[in-house]
Amino acid sequence: MTESVQAPPEASAVITEPVPDLQLQLLIQLLDRELRSSLPITLTLTGGVLHGDVIGHEAWKSDWARSLRQVEGEGANLIAEFPETVDQGIRELVAGEGVAQLPRWIHLRDVTLVLGGAAALHLPLWRGRLADVSGWALGRPQ
Repeated sequence: MTESVQAPPEASAVITEPVPDLQLQLLIQLLDRELRSSLPITLTLTGGVLHGDVIGHEAWKSDWARSLRQVEGEGANLIAEFPETVDQGIRELVAGEGVAQLPRWIHLRDVTLVLGGAAALHLPLWRGRLADVSGWALGRPQ
């Protein structure tokens, strides 16, 4: 008796990525409700530790747009509108899916990044993927 083997049906590609911490996502969603809200936070990332004030997306976008307006050159007018252009594209994409999503990005202001034995790096703004955060605590190191 011979066995027949059927090819599996066409499978679509599956994208996998680490799952972000639900409590951190909900905290960020709460901060998104008020533009002036922020909380001190310390994050553990694969390469080191990051601390600063976690802010909502709108607050980060406002600060980012303000910093882009300080850029000089021929394309300065175009880049000043970039944050709103990006957000419009994301709104259209999410509207097409018809589902409100939890935040996938975290935004910090007044950031200190400590990587291994290197000197601390200070940044005015930082944006990172929530799935890359392996641990977090409210507050900054003493």
